[in-house]
Amino acid sequence: MVQPRNASTVVLLRPGDNGDFKILLTRRPPQMRFLGGYYVFPGGAVHRDDYSSKVLERCRGLSANDARRILGTDDNANQALGHWVAVVRELFEEVGVLLCLTESGDDLDLRDSEAKDRIERKRQAIVKNELDFGSFLKSENLVCDLSRAVYFDHWVTPQIYSMRFDTRFYIAKLPSYQIPLAASEEVIDSLWLSPQHALSRINRHDFPLLPPTTTVLAELGRIGSWRGLQDRFHLV
Repeated sequence: MVQPRNASTVVLLRPGDNGDFKILLTRRPPQMRFLGGYYVFPGGAVHRDDYSSKVLERCRGLSANDARRILGTDDNANQALGHWVAVVRELFEEVGVLLCLTESGDDLDLRDSEAKDRIERKRQAIVKNELDFGSFLKSENLVCDLSRAVYFDHWVTPQIYSMRFDTRFYIAKLPSYQIPLAASEEVIDSLWLSPQHALSRINRHDFPLLPPTTTVLAELGRIGSWRGLQDRFHLV
């Protein structure tokens, strides 16, 4: 039996036009080993660097002990906090969205084209392993705002799969002044859909979905409204 790797996945949301909400789904390139060609939520494995002192000193909004308590894990506290950092890093790597603040506590504003282009070049360097995430944060005077990722669910890949993940699911609101990339090295398509609309397309050959994605969509779809979502998860 293959032992599952720790992983984090984030359901990115934004308010809709009629009091509802939309969820970001991304399609993985077909050649990827795990769920290639499927629509999923952004995410990936937790790396050792995600709970390094270099990165954790640039984190705000959640203590390591609280992270361990929320997850109910036997990992040490810093490793537990690394699950949240993985959310921030993976979301940035895959769709260019940063759940970060400036060192002075201000929201990150990516409407400036020069800053946006500079950060995009650094994102590409991170994906190519030419730059580590901690060095990126320091170079841009940023801190990870871990309070923006709210823990939601826990799934483990079934034993029949040759590649397995022990995955924690989080929910986060799309930050103001940021727009996800339509495509990247790990994404060939991205869509904003209501949970109901996504599930209505489940039998289409061009819209492959699998559990737990479908299960999460169904659960969130039962909430229905942006107000209800805010009341339940207290999104920042």
